[in-house]
Parts: sequence; structure tokens; C-alpha cells
Amino acid sequence: MAGQNRTRGERIQLMLDRPEVDLIDEWRHAKRMPSRAAALRELIRRGLEAEGFSEPDFRLKSKDFGVSGTEDAGRANVE
Repeated sequence: MAGQNRTRGERIQLMLDRPEVDLIDEWRHAKRMPSRAAALRELIRRGLEAEGFSEPDFRLKSKDFGVSGTEDAGRANVE
């Protein structure tokens, strides 16, 4: 994700309470993140990576996500 020029076409609205916002802002400033949105994207990326999910390989096609065969390329990082 980082370093790539992508347009951000999807908007996701998230409601947080004040202590959650304060904690995110504190983390953002400690990490010198340029914006709250950038901090949230980074936290989401880190959470997904910690759970074994990484950035999708956009070169993959639908046929690469089969349910039979040896290793499905698109599911290599899911397990």
C-alpha cells in the first residue's frame, strides 16, 4: 500500500468515542503520521498483517482463486 499512487474511491465512515480518538491521535503524533486518515490506514494495515493478511496481488485473476488443486495463489497468505 505505502508508496503507491492510488486514488481513494471508497469512503468508510467510522464513529468512535472520544477516548478512542484521543488514543489514535496520540499514536499518530508519536509516529509522525501526516493525517488521522493516514494513521487509521496504517493501523488497519498493521492489524490485517498481524492476522496473516497482506496486500492483494492485483495481477491475480479470478481463475487463480480455485477451491481444488495444490496451492491457490490468491489464498497463500490467508491461512
